[in-house]
Amino acid sequence: MAQKTQSFEKNMERLEQIVRAMERGDVALEESLKLFQEGTALVQSCSKLLDEAELQVKKISVGADGAPVEEPFNE
Repeated sequence: MAQKTQSFEKNMERLEQIVRAMERGDVALEESLKLFQEGTALVQSCSKLLDEAELQVKKISVGADGAPVEEPFNE
């Protein structure tokens, strides 16, 4: 299952493994349900990590004097 200590990359790697296993179609129904639940948890974890990363992103622009200026990132 997805854990908070896992990195975004590790979670994505595991999610890709799950997708490949389910696409093959040779996984029993019970195992497919377990993989689906694990995949759902991984998607939620990745989404949370991305949201947290977005909060940390700052827009850097050039000020009137030519020096870089950090501003909060707004869509």
